Amino acid sequence: MNIFFKHKLTLKLTLKLTLTLSLFLLSCATEKPLNLSVAREEVKQYYESGNFDEELNNVIAEAKRKFDKIEFNENSVVIFDVDETALDNYGLAEKMGFGYIYETNKIWNAEGKTPPIPQVKELYDFLLSKGAKIIFLTGRNFPEYNATYSNLKYAGYATFDTLITQIGDEKKMKAQEFKSSKRVWLTEQDYEIAGTVGDQWSDLEGEYHGIQVKIPNYLYLIED
Repeated sequence: MNIFFKHKLTLKLTLKLTLTLSLFLLSCATEKPLNLSVAREEVKQYYESGNFDEELNNVIAEAKRKFDKIEFNENSVVIFDVDETALDNYGLAEKMGFGYIYETNKIWNAEGKTPPIPQVKELYDFLLSKGAKIIFLTGRNFPEYNATYSNLKYAGYATFDTLITQIGDEKKMKAQEFKSSKRVWLTEQDYEIAGTVGDQWSDLEGEYHGIQVKIPNYLYLIED
């Protein structure tokens, strides 16, 4: 086989491979999304069929195994997110048609009657029994502080060191930046952060997170 023919064959194979790859990527790019009504129904079925509870049971069991291996001192703290972590807003999600309505959300929060997520409450009780302190850190704004504080008590979270909400210019911060900065501040107050519990990765990533417990959430996603 002469050099010219080999070069021509190689070029032909390369073009064929490039065309095949391009067609594959194009087909992926034009794949139609799931109908929104179908997606909502799938989420509803997952939560109400017991599958969500089964997944969460496994997450909490694994978290307890991890926390059981560490020793807590008088400054050890585990930081919990509030919405879809400590408190169960599935009823609100249904009320909003699994979308988001600002006014409905704020009225729901102000009522302060949101129930706990039982499995997370179980982890909370377990950590208290181990000697850990609890801090709640939420992206809710300061005007909702009192209602949130009362709701946590109403939901059975009777013992915790403090509740931290956003205030002032913190409302402009991205979720991970805000929560990470608060954990840095807490370490400066001599807390030792043993773990973080949250339904979004922005609750868990960044500095001083300790053991990370990711609570499943199929209702919404915060990507910052």
